[in-house]
Amino acid sequence: MVRIVLVRGDITAEAVDAVVNAANSSLLGGGGVDGAIHRKGGPEILAACRELRRSHYGKGLRTGQAVATTAGRLPARHVIHTVGPVWSAEEDRSALLASCYRESLRVADEEGDRTVAFPAVSTGVYGWPIDDGARIAVETVRAVAAAGTGVEEVRFVLFDATAYAAFEAAVAAGG
Repeated sequence: MVRIVLVRGDITAEAVDAVVNAANSSLLGGGGVDGAIHRKGGPEILAACRELRRSHYGKGLRTGQAVATTAGRLPARHVIHTVGPVWSAEEDRSALLASCYRESLRVADEEGDRTVAFPAVSTGVYGWPIDDGARIAVETVRAVAAAGTGVEEVRFVLFDATAYAAFEAAVAAGG
């Protein structure tokens, strides 16, 4: 069974096997979590992302996909980059958001990672409502755990009290 842990803090400070990056499709850095991971992780992450663009993802990483690189100077072995969907009131993109968590855990399994730290994917500048984003994240992690994974601990590293409370409620709602 996967242990779910909630942490209020800075994802770049988490000593885990893999840190999940809420990346943009270019894989070349950006704002928010993506910018923080690239800044603190150092140029090794950007170099690895550039190599991925040259070799496999010439047009960038598609929404809902995930791919691993070195973690550079972060206290982790890998960064798993995933591209979350932009929230839309007109179109249900929940399956794409769930795919970010599912695919990140699949990549973690491939890399042999046992501890994984996630941000609240898509709930920042991509506008996903935090309560719904938390529900999708927790339900997806639990579904992957039920199906079988080598990941032993998922940490949701949350930037503020509002996000923490939303994830706390989502964890409690699932029993």
